[in-house]
Amino acid sequence: MKPFGHGSGDRTYAVLGALLLLGAITARFVVLPGIQGPETLPWPNISLREGDRILILAPHPDDESLNCGAIIQKALRMGLSVHIAWLTYGDFNQWSFLVYRYRTRPVVTPGEIRRMGLIRHDEAVAAAGVLGLSSQNLTFLGYPDHGTLDIFTSHWGDRPAYQSPLTQEDRVPYSNALRPGAPYKGEEVLKDLTTVIRDFRPTKVFVSHPGDHHPDHRALYLFTTVALWNLRSELAPEVYPYLTHYPSWPKPTGYHPSKLLEPPNLYREQIAWQAPRVTTQELRLKKEALKKHRTQWQSFDANLRSFLRGNELFGDFPLISLDPFSNLSLEPNTTGKFASPSAQLNSQEKAAFVGIQWRSMRSEGGYLNLSITLSRPIGKAVEAYTYFLGYRSDTPFENMPKLYVKFGDVDHAVYDQNRALPKGSLEVSRQTKELSIRIPLQLLGNPERLLIGAKTNFGFIPLDWTSWRIVDLSPTGS
Repeated sequence: MKPFGHGSGDRTYAVLGALLLLGAITARFVVLPGIQGPETLPWPNISLREGDRILILAPHPDDESLNCGAIIQKALRMGLSVHIAWLTYGDFNQWSFLVYRYRTRPVVTPGEIRRMGLIRHDEAVAAAGVLGLSSQNLTFLGYPDHGTLDIFTSHWGDRPAYQSPLTQEDRVPYSNALRPGAPYKGEEVLKDLTTVIRDFRPTKVFVSHPGDHHPDHRALYLFTTVALWNLRSELAPEVYPYLTHYPSWPKPTGYHPSKLLEPPNLYREQIAWQAPRVTTQELRLKKEALKKHRTQWQSFDANLRSFLRGNELFGDFPLISLDPFSNLSLEPNTTGKFASPSAQLNSQEKAAFVGIQWRSMRSEGGYLNLSITLSRPIGKAVEAYTYFLGYRSDTPFENMPKLYVKFGDVDHAVYDQNRALPKGSLEVSRQTKELSIRIPLQLLGNPERLLIGAKTNFGFIPLDWTSWRIVDLSPTGS
């Protein structure tokens, strides 16, 4: 979990990055119960109102308790309706990742991995019960753990369904999911999220963060964003993203209930954070709920305990409004530092590490111009990717172009999903440590809004990447 250009690994995954823009915070000091001394929190509370309907969207079992355990309790005490929906069953846990990461001879079978998903399903049901929710208030979608960002970028329309490298499945394998047998395709995920949102009709949605270190967390934010855009004539809930995976955060690690959960330094002034207070009783039940996630508590208890603080934390990046001929600087931060290689990379991967940061963006004469700065030149076996997914309210999202540009040490290639496009489709110039891209907006489907992201890889191992950001290209900024 790092904003663009900072940090190291999380529980099991390699370094990510984040796009950096200037933002603003609302300053208001709130003394939290149970906090000793002068510690205060300079972010406002979240006001729950009579008639609110609270939807918690979680990438994996345990994210709901970890990030929203107190919010759930507050809402239920007020008699509000609360529903939780999970994107995955969480079957891609640490030992499964190691099989994939090192491409060793499998020590577990696909069936055993699916059984892990069922175990985590039952843990989530038990944890929700501790917080006060029955199984009627829970939905499990069952899409592939650690595969949903690939689905979002590359598996729509006539593209084949994603196949999990561990379960070997290309469709939802769980009979207790919302829609067993649903193919691992972008339009299917979007369909299920739309069903959940439309049926429940939330006034507030709590969802994972676009700058999160885990790809499933970023993917759920992106799918949710598109679903809400599609539904905006029917409902307009307030959206509260929560950050889970970020390097060396929260600080200090471990159980410190008298301390505050504060945002990472690099996100502190970019995002308008809100921080509901956590009472002693809410903290106690939140801890009990987390302990019901036994597979995670036994392996990652120090990480989970780090979220048992005097507040919960929610906030999103501001929308990037890019009018024609506007020029927006995206300087990474005041220090200009890039990320450090993750501790989970081996020596060869650390030696090949390339950090990545957006620098500037401009809309001009029907073109989008972007500039990217790298920490070092792209070496052999290293690739940099930039993603551009457009949205129009009058076109189904599955029919919109989903472009990415892949840069090698010398050359580059352009794709729409995994379909190669002519190199001349867009203009690319590159200097030693800078990449510039000039894209015709027509190639992106003349979008009203654009979802953008970037990353660097060493083979199939991620090195660094950005937060996903939303760019508004409509003339009215609507």
